[in-house]
Amino acid sequence: MSIDRIGVVGAGTMGAGIVQVCVGAGLEVIVREPTQELVDAGIGRVEKGIARWLKKEIIDDAQAGQIRERVTGTTQLEDLFSVDLVVEAIIENEDAKREVFVTLDKGCPADTILSSNTSSISITRLAAATGRPDRVIGMHFFNPVPLMSLVEVVLGESTSGATTDVVVALAEKLDKTPVTVADVPGFVSNRVLMPMINEAVYCLYEGVASAENIDQVMKLGMAHPMGPLALADLIGLDVCLAIMEVLYHGYSDSKYRPCPLLRRMVDAGHLGRKAGRGFYTY
Repeated sequence: MSIDRIGVVGAGTMGAGIVQVCVGAGLEVIVREPTQELVDAGIGRVEKGIARWLKKEIIDDAQAGQIRERVTGTTQLEDLFSVDLVVEAIIENEDAKREVFVTLDKGCPADTILSSNTSSISITRLAAATGRPDRVIGMHFFNPVPLMSLVEVVLGESTSGATTDVVVALAEKLDKTPVTVADVPGFVSNRVLMPMINEAVYCLYEGVASAENIDQVMKLGMAHPMGPLALADLIGLDVCLAIMEVLYHGYSDSKYRPCPLLRRMVDAGHLGRKAGRGFYTY
């Protein structure tokens, strides 16, 4: 199956990054947000990414113009019914994602692949809400999408080998490295990463060290490019909490219990970089 036209649902940081790498690879993309204001903001994020490519001389002016022409914005989910593959990249909420999948399943041709950029939610459960569970798969990109090479390809219980082959080939076309993983809470990436971040939050909560010193230990002692608390701010503390909740309930294991400080900061709206304040002030 040839993938030439892609639909992306959600044009936030992750969605816009996915759009950018897809149009950069020569694919036609329709990106959907529920309001024109959000569509324009999402296209603006893509434009900034293209401008960074220009500044770094990765592309020239002519190529930038061609790339821009491959992006179309819409407020109507129905406009995605004609694409070959959809990447859902909305909020990390299972009910919201399921609603998108149900609508796409009803309107898209039978051979359209439906994928989710979820970082922790069950692909099997999302697939079960459709009539095409064999054509539902996870495509977990990493932030910032244009720079990070990994795509975690998550196989649901019914995901077919043919669907997997198409998505792996697509990831490679996007100049990414696809790694297939099983559909378990948190997959591999967040099953390992989020407990580390959560433990760093506990260190801060219990007064073991300051945020700066916790991050310095991990950067200088473990050669991490970014400390766990700064990384949490980049990801979004609400996203970190949502993933920890999935792990906690999915495994019924107290080691995944979200730190009370993490929950309190989310309640206060201190969500990290996107809110201007998290463990650090921006």
